[in-house]
Amino acid sequence: MLRHLTSALPGSGRRTLRRLTVTAAAIGLAATMLPALPATAAAVKVLVFSKTAGFRHDSIPTGIQAIRDLGAANDFAVDATEDSAAFSTGNLAQYQAVVFLSTTGDVLNADQQAAFQTYVDGGGGYVGVHAAADTEYDWPYYGQLVGAWFNNHPAIQRATVRTEDRAHAATAHLGATWSRTDEWYNYRTNPRQNVRVLQSLDESSYSGGGMGDHPITWCHPQSSGRSFYTGLGHTQESYADPDFRALLAGGIRYAAKAVNADCRPETGYTTLYNGSTAGWSQAGPGSFAGSDATLTSQGGMGMLWYDAKEFGSYSLKLDWRLTGDSNSGVIVGFPATGDPNAALSTGYEVQIDATDTPDRTTGAVYGFKSADLAARDAALNPPGRWNTYELLVEGERLQVFLNGTRINDFTNTDPARSLQQGHIGIQNHGSGDVVSFRNIRIKELSGPPGGTGALKHAGSNRCLDVSGASQANGAQAQLWDCHGQANQQWASTAAGELRVYGTKCLDVNGAGTADGTAVIIWTCNGQNNQKWRMNADGTITAVGANKCLDVAGTANGAKARIWTCNGGTNQRWTRG
Repeated sequence: MLRHLTSALPGSGRRTLRRLTVTAAAIGLAATMLPALPATAAAVKVLVFSKTAGFRHDSIPTGIQAIRDLGAANDFAVDATEDSAAFSTGNLAQYQAVVFLSTTGDVLNADQQAAFQTYVDGGGGYVGVHAAADTEYDWPYYGQLVGAWFNNHPAIQRATVRTEDRAHAATAHLGATWSRTDEWYNYRTNPRQNVRVLQSLDESSYSGGGMGDHPITWCHPQSSGRSFYTGLGHTQESYADPDFRALLAGGIRYAAKAVNADCRPETGYTTLYNGSTAGWSQAGPGSFAGSDATLTSQGGMGMLWYDAKEFGSYSLKLDWRLTGDSNSGVIVGFPATGDPNAALSTGYEVQIDATDTPDRTTGAVYGFKSADLAARDAALNPPGRWNTYELLVEGERLQVFLNGTRINDFTNTDPARSLQQGHIGIQNHGSGDVVSFRNIRIKELSGPPGGTGALKHAGSNRCLDVSGASQANGAQAQLWDCHGQANQQWASTAAGELRVYGTKCLDVNGAGTADGTAVIIWTCNGQNNQKWRMNADGTITAVGANKCLDVAGTANGAKARIWTCNGGTNQRWTRG
């Protein structure tokens, strides 16, 4: 038997001694055979890549076969290889997702890295399993793509995994907690600020956790592509576990865009419902049954409303699932009432309905404004699957996001209604309309984060400015002497935008991620390359690229760009 003493990677963390249960000949045979099995025709095609330049997991052949089995059951075809030459622009174009299955070390050369980055940023999917986080330490883009690099791990042992997101296809089948045995990675950094955490570890349930807040499975948009990673999957036994196999299948289908999910980073929310209906009251007929931290409508027409508090500006998120052609909705902005019809006539309902007229189907502000149907249809999971709504209320403006995509933007102009203060509720529509809700949570906004006004550059004492006061899409952002005019007035929104002229957003050109990519203005569209995070140290992070707002110089006309964050004065900003 072979014995691996340590990972060969410098700085990758000491690896525990362990004995492999397969022979060197078996490993070589598996690697040789992998490319020889072509995928068959299917709706989605996936490449499994399992090359190792450091420690090699004996679970790799078992994992490949498990993914092949999952593909057969979930309508995706599978090719498997350990040949880095597969990472060419032409070859990658045939795949909707690439799975890095316990890869280790430096496995791609510079040309192959460039081809893979182009593939993902252009819309391809990445799935990292276990030691995929122990890979490509010298490639910054890969660190951003995987979310966090491996640091070290304790001995294999049983631990409790907490399910933070029960709407994602990878985790919707799981309960609130999951006890299982695996090798639990500690990571060099906590990825939570840049990813949507799906699962985390309860460090009190095992020995050797070193992170405190300890994400273990997560997802995030990557430019026009998608990324999913799980630290589970060290052992051969994992790949026979139905729950782990379902997690893996859901992650692959998400990355390949066969299902949708809201994988934007999420912090700062307060739970309104996650099993307890304290603070909620039923109005009108019918009710909601509660089980497994899930509310399911029965009868009606009524409404379960949160009577404990009214809300003004806020981001409300909730997960919902239809059964068949059912009907429900989320009602916002209404005064306290025991009459569901009064709530509908004084507030606004964001509709949930599989089929109806455009102003009365999913994503519509019922009776007032249809959703963008093309955007809605591209983001929607069908009946039987979970979806996530975000209702973003700022003053009289209501934006609707479905699985992370903005599908409606409505402004109240009716003097008899107001979104600026009111209650929220979920509708039980009537007999035969069965809709379930999970994880209702809210983030109250005291006003647009970061405020409104000039953004002054610490290195030059000049202001972020739109060149020539242009309002055209593509106009360059730059430095200029501060003068307080409209082209230097930037409003931070709860959606993470930096708006100028009311309708234009600070935008990373072409959703690029490379150092030096230009920063421009563009009509606000809710995409990740228009999201910015205002940091306590004065830096401003481009969420989609995970790089900092930077300028090429300090003189008037110095162009704004993104650059790897370095904490220098050329990357620090204050409100003027």
